[in-house]
Amino acid sequence: MVTENHENAAPARVPGPRIASIMFNAKDAAGLAQFWSELLGLPVVAEHEGFIWLRASAPGQPQLAFQQVGAPTEGRRRLHLDIHDDDPSALKVRAEGLGAVFVEGQDIGDFHWDVMQDPEGNEFCIAQD
Repeated sequence: MVTENHENAAPARVPGPRIASIMFNAKDAAGLAQFWSELLGLPVVAEHEGFIWLRASAPGQPQLAFQQVGAPTEGRRRLHLDIHDDDPSALKVRAEGLGAVFVEGQDIGDFHWDVMQDPEGNEFCIAQD
């Protein structure tokens, strides 16, 4: 009998929304990214205009990411989920139907995301997978 070792195989992507990033707002995004990178042994894999992403701990897992902010966050998010989906517009409509509220749209180059609030005011972002 032949058996296959699937330990190193990347898990198949299941369609639907997925948590892509756990985003930290930080006064010193580079310093905080370095702290988490060294603590978890995860290298920086991308940086762009005040945003830094660490490598995911395993395929299909969310990345830790860091967003540069000018002042300490009070009353707004310090940490939030980035949710990616093949159809972010439909996910936004679905979230609003469940009680979420649209806050604002943001863009970096041609990448767009919508900032939302859940029914208790916790912010999260929806973007294209």
